[in-house]
Order: sequence, then structure tokens, then C-alpha cells
Amino acid sequence: MLNRKEGEVMKRVYALCKDGGVCLITPAELLASLPRREKWTEEALEKILQDLKTDDYLELLFSERKGEKTYVLSLRAEGYAYPRHALQMRRDFAVKVIWAITSAVIAFAVGWILKFLF
Repeated sequence: MLNRKEGEVMKRVYALCKDGGVCLITPAELLASLPRREKWTEEALEKILQDLKTDDYLELLFSERKGEKTYVLSLRAEGYAYPRHALQMRRDFAVKVIWAITSAVIAFAVGWILKFLF
């Protein structure tokens, strides 16, 4: 299960790598594609990428291109399944919300009926 920051990074990585499964990107380009509402640093980004590598979402290699640091990102099996996993999490959340609302309505109705009877 990914936290919010890991989900944002994985969403961007998947968008970049979904065609061929591999992409070459600089940290600055990846940071620029992330939402501005969070304060992103290169160190935090590297930690998140390492965590995603540990969770087998992607394979991460460091390289240099024209003197600047570059990430070579390759999607793994979990990385390819990320959109499906994210959709399933949204569905599970919706089912839980609907179940909670339904339970509250049923509890209210049963309480109202019992109050009316007694």
C-alpha cells in the first residue's frame, strides 16, 4: 500500500514509462512534473524511488548524461499493475463509504421503529 507521496511519484513514473516500460529522466524533470502543493526535494524523491524499488514497483539505476544526474527507471510487475491497484483502492473506499451510510440509515430506521413500538 502506497502513501500519498509515493502514489504521486508512481503515477508520474507510470505515465512516463508506460509505453516502453523504461524511461530516462533527470531529477529536475521528475520534480517539475510533481504537484506543487507539496514541497519536494531531490533527497526525498530519491528516498521515495528507493522505497518503490524495494516494494518491486520499479527498477532504479543512476546514470550521468551530459554531466547531470539521470535516473533510469524500468517498470516491474507491480509497476505495470499500479493503475489497476489504484482503481481497486478507490472502489474499496467507495464500498466502505456506501456500507457506512447504509448501516447508519438502517440503524436509524430500526431505532425509529423501536421507539414507535415501545
